[in-house]
Amino acid sequence: MSAAPRADDARDVDVVCLGESMVTFVPSRPGRLADVPAFSRGIGGAESNVACSLARVGHTARWISRVGADGFGDHLVAEIAAAGVDVSYVRRDPDRPTGVYFRTAGERAVDDGGGGGDGGGGGDGELSEVVYYRAGSAAAAMSPDLVPREQAWSGRVLHLTGITAALSDGCRALLRELTTRAPGRPLVSFDVNYRTALWRGGGAGRLLDLARGCDLVFVGEDEAGAAWGLRGATAIRAALPEPEVLVVKQGSAGATAYARRPGGGDQVTCEPAPRVEVVAAVGAGDAFAAGFLSGSLRGLTVAERLRHGHLMAAAALTVPGDLGAPPAREHADGLVALDAGAWGTLRLAPGWTDAGPVSAEVATP
Repeated sequence: MSAAPRADDARDVDVVCLGESMVTFVPSRPGRLADVPAFSRGIGGAESNVACSLARVGHTARWISRVGADGFGDHLVAEIAAAGVDVSYVRRDPDRPTGVYFRTAGERAVDDGGGGGDGGGGGDGELSEVVYYRAGSAAAAMSPDLVPREQAWSGRVLHLTGITAALSDGCRALLRELTTRAPGRPLVSFDVNYRTALWRGGGAGRLLDLARGCDLVFVGEDEAGAAWGLRGATAIRAALPEPEVLVVKQGSAGATAYARRPGGGDQVTCEPAPRVEVVAAVGAGDAFAAGFLSGSLRGLTVAERLRHGHLMAAAALTVPGDLGAPPAREHADGLVALDAGAWGTLRLAPGWTDAGPVSAEVATP
């Protein structure tokens, strides 16, 4: 199967996820940030979200980053470790702070800075506000000098996102090094994660160059249009022929995967997303990537990988925070095995992941 994770006894975890995580503050009640009197604390970060989701469904995952030598850094490391993620390569920076951000609970961030809503359903609702305090953060100081390549390459898969490339020149240099094809490199997964607020000075074309160096690429159809002026999955594949597998996320419509055949050409697989009762459209893109990566590590078909991505995204969409509790593997496998008609009847509401195993003949209306 295309884009199969590398099998190597020297690699001690399934997936390494490298990037910034921040402490996130979610309002205690609906309303504008200016009007909300109190916030609850959580964590948010595309790469750590993927690592936590993978660990929660039974894979070994490692998160690599830098955080401040402060209480927020303590909280981040503790919470991510509590999800079962190896944090032994996280470094503390005594001179730079841990990033934080505040957001409201609408459907999509007004500055496109949320966790991403592609890949698992959607809905109409108010826009959310997101305010970042991440400039000069500890994670922005990452560079090839501070992150040894042997650490980044210590897993069967290395998962990166375009968010890291936007943080600083050092971060961009690090991603260029890690996405350059070289002997011994693991499978490199890359979620474009284009964020308008981070690329206001231009340079989104750099994301295209980075994506071309990767084996597995995730990109939303809407963000490809915003970043590169590309319209439609076919045009996106034409601009990104190099990855063995390209997954184009199409929001509530589903996703299309292009997997290169050994003899040339692509196997094109489309899977619709189940209908989802959305609580907050944050973290869904990260969860989708985790679901697809989980299926890849298990050697599942491309269609099954896409469905697992949709289910993981639905788990994130049906909770207020960035991370939803994923369904048990037996439950998810039962839903993935549904025939096309039964899959098309799925409607997932808050609490759906608590259900018991579902057989291939039973859909949840």
